[in-house]
Amino acid sequence: MTVTPRIAISIGDPAGVGAEVALKALADPTLARLAHWYLISDRCALSAAGRSADIDPDSLSCEIVETGDLVGDHPIAFGQLRAEYGLAAIGYVRRAVTMCLSGEADAMVTAPLNKEAVTLSGRSFSGHTEYIAELSGATESRMLLVSEKLSTVHVSTHIPLQQACRLELPRILRTIELGHQALTLMLQRPPRIGVCGLNPHAGEHGLFGVEDQQIIAPAIAQACSLGMECSGPWPPDTIFVRGLRGEFDLIVAMYHDQGHIPMKLIDFAGTVNVSLGTPILRTSVDHGTAFDIAGRNLADATNMKAAMRLAARMASGKLSMAARSAASVAGSGGDR
Repeated sequence: MTVTPRIAISIGDPAGVGAEVALKALADPTLARLAHWYLISDRCALSAAGRSADIDPDSLSCEIVETGDLVGDHPIAFGQLRAEYGLAAIGYVRRAVTMCLSGEADAMVTAPLNKEAVTLSGRSFSGHTEYIAELSGATESRMLLVSEKLSTVHVSTHIPLQQACRLELPRILRTIELGHQALTLMLQRPPRIGVCGLNPHAGEHGLFGVEDQQIIAPAIAQACSLGMECSGPWPPDTIFVRGLRGEFDLIVAMYHDQGHIPMKLIDFAGTVNVSLGTPILRTSVDHGTAFDIAGRNLADATNMKAAMRLAARMASGKLSMAARSAASVAGSGGDR
């Protein structure tokens, strides 16, 4: 039996392109039928985006959930950096997380928000992944970038590069484990994992740094001892080419740009951001608020569609696994 997943979509910053790409994606009938969609927003933000894109939000196959963060007659100033919009965007995310934690939704998809707008409101904010971990009580989180060609999981993301280079073996091992779990769910088989070195040429046997041999290599050895197909550390400048040629399903990057730059070059429009390490299944677009084109009906919904498809795919897989597990338990009880 196939169960239709319920998925919440937060529209991101009202002054950006989030609402526009969400409406355009939901207007695609092949995508709309993949899930029961909840669109988390305020009516004024949806109406403004709808007028721009010539799409009536009420005509779409989704349920609109208003948070009340912006008053009904609020005129949206597209492209403007405002604290009130940062707070509204945070409110949409918080509502989606609450729905997932309560069981109202099986997954969530996030459109882009603006970190500076959130910070203007006086709230400390480093990113969606970290905020969702905070709301859900998770003690750790990781960012996974997924495309049809290759996937990359990051040991660290939104921290200064100097801090990111202070590697810790347990964190690297846990990153490998979380990536392994996620890719196994997506591929329905264990992934082949390649791990980046930190230094040029992966340290060149200590010539350019000792972290590769003293910290990364032992973490890889421990992952292998746990049954994961994992190798490295490999030179960061060639490992992604090897992944594209089919040698690896998953690359483990040591820090944000080490993974983001090649993934965005490989497939900017199709790469989806997935949060790992939290009890919530969350995917996201991998682009920003695009203030320069917001409100002009120029935003491309390709990446939002990819994020929504992946959320539906993963949520359906999760629900199917739960159903099979429940059936197995029921069957065992019936034999007694």
